[in-house]
Amino acid sequence: MAADILTARDGAILTVTLFNPDKLNALNTSMWRRLAEVFSVATADAALRCVIVRGAGTAFATGGDLDEMHTLRATVEGALAYHRQVAEALTAIRRCRHPIVAQITGPCVGGGLEIACACDLRIAGESARFGAPINKLGFSMYPDELAGLLELAGEAVVKEMLLEGRLLTAREAYEKGLLTRVVADETLVAETQATVERIAAGAPLVARWHKQWIARLQQGVPLSEDERRASFAFLSSADYGIGMAAFAAKQPPNFTGR
Repeated sequence: MAADILTARDGAILTVTLFNPDKLNALNTSMWRRLAEVFSVATADAALRCVIVRGAGTAFATGGDLDEMHTLRATVEGALAYHRQVAEALTAIRRCRHPIVAQITGPCVGGGLEIACACDLRIAGESARFGAPINKLGFSMYPDELAGLLELAGEAVVKEMLLEGRLLTAREAYEKGLLTRVVADETLVAETQATVERIAAGAPLVARWHKQWIARLQQGVPLSEDERRASFAFLSSADYGIGMAAFAAKQPPNFTGR
């Protein structure tokens, strides 16, 4: 089967699989383009409540396909065009209105790390490894991609990974704030499933609003009065009434997404 981005839908949960197992899920240009398309479609799907991103086989992803990079990045113009495609994919992930959980096993390196950092939650098995040892390959991380890693991990951690070129263990990555949680490899799938089920059981509009306001507050610009008023949009939602009624009746809510 050719390298691709695979999708599988289970009710309100979408699973996106990075599929290039012969190369530990290294992404070629068609995979980057497909990734952007998949998340653009997901964002438009109001029935979705959560997305899982995972790698096929024993790896999450080892970055870009180096065989392809030799030709596509041979010139500055070619390199810019290549990394614009990568940026479009990462932006589509970050801007997806639904919560995204990265299920990480094995190496999560370079572009794979960038994809994981663009997700909302990152759950890793104990054997996972994280980094971007591109100092050993003689090229630097594209600044627009570096920005996403820097925003999540901070200057000290990014410098450690890029200057040393050392891969972090899952425990180290968790301690440095890169991961949401680390679990035993054999429980990773079950933990991820339990996580997305908790997310999907919540009010989907509320999850989307929380993502929206977190992104807005990180801009560092004071909220306008109109924005503060808009933060109470939940008052006119059907799910607000459902949630409050369920709480009063001591019953689990059955949210409709309206």
